[in-house]
Amino acid sequence: MPAITRGARCIGILTSGGDCPGLNAAIRGVVKPALSDFNIEVIGIEKGFRGLVENHSRPLHLNDVSGILSAGGTILGNSR
Repeated sequence: MPAITRGARCIGILTSGGDCPGLNAAIRGVVKPALSDFNIEVIGIEKGFRGLVENHSRPLHLNDVSGILSAGGTILGNSR
């Protein structure tokens, strides 16, 4: 895993474009170590880039990514 700079305090995640296999796995793969190993806050930006512009975001917690590997689509949605 790449080194985390000491100044990193928050990570934002968004999914843009169309759904594809592995999006939820990628989200989970960021959220779990960020929270558990590095104590870094993770913000989920909902509705893709539209959500970034319109400020549709929420903190992501471990319970948000529990059990999402078998779910289709993306828990954050996209702007398509």
